Amino acid sequence: MKAFVTGGTGFVGAHLVQALRARGDEVTCLVRDPAKAYARGWSDLHLIQGDLDDAAALARGCADAEVIYHVAGRISARDLSDFMRANRDGTANVLEAAGPGWAGRFVLVSSLAAGGPTAPGQPIDETRPPSPVTPYGQSKLAAEVLVRAMARSWTIVRPPAVYGEWDREFLKVFRLARLGFAPVFGDGSQELSVIYAGDLAAALVAAAVTRVAANRSYYATHPAVTTSRELVKAIGLAVGRAPRIVPLPAPIARGLLWTIGSIAHVARRATVLSADKAAEFLAPAWTCRADALMRDTGWRAETDLAAGLRRTAAWYHAERWL
Repeated sequence: MKAFVTGGTGFVGAHLVQALRARGDEVTCLVRDPAKAYARGWSDLHLIQGDLDDAAALARGCADAEVIYHVAGRISARDLSDFMRANRDGTANVLEAAGPGWAGRFVLVSSLAAGGPTAPGQPIDETRPPSPVTPYGQSKLAAEVLVRAMARSWTIVRPPAVYGEWDREFLKVFRLARLGFAPVFGDGSQELSVIYAGDLAAALVAAAVTRVAANRSYYATHPAVTTSRELVKAIGLAVGRAPRIVPLPAPIARGLLWTIGSIAHVARRATVLSADKAAEFLAPAWTCRADALMRDTGWRAETDLAAGLRRTAAWYHAERWL
């Protein structure tokens, strides 16, 4: 198939491009820096230099595409308006570039953050109304609303926490664990759904090529639920350490997030650690179920946490990130 990917040189996008190349699809990527694609040996891609504000570049990418995978977006920003400009308005720009007559499948990579936090022991599915608690989650939900309204054929996929090669967020935890300690928000009992990026890429492809998945939203996750404490311990095992867990009680965590966020604001820099993220980091659970996606597409997350973390750690070491 002919696929157009935004965010193809990013973390999730890189895994998706690898999956599409393995299928033999004809892949066009919107990239800010073509050198990143060339550095990965992707000489068989069509590269269009530009960003989500470049209408001409988007129009070229969408022109012959049978599937548009909209992966690009921001996970950190200075405020809600920055999130909205990137995640909502950027999505609108891609949809407008495709045009009302475009008849392909539009696949949006959203987030569990759009659905909102959950209760321990009660992973949510697509029947629960969304209830985002962070500006990031609100911006992803706003993007979903546009996709439902503007695309003729669409599929929305909401992953939970994603880890794997090319990721720089979990890398921070790997580095701390290797040093022998790792902080957890609260007492470490927060329940989490997670997914290996390679499995998420396979989910996106399955959602795009399955007829029954048209005009539906799905959660994509590994069925096993972990906790923040167990996740940090598993990362420690992957790097050959048994890190000391450092709990951050809610008052301390809120103060720390406020301080880091304030410093970033003064410096006019974006950060994933800010006061408005307290509701996310201190929620009792972020869990979901992928039953509907598995039923409709036959997809299944193949990579368990231990195997995925070992694979990720090995890549970090090989690339000298760790």
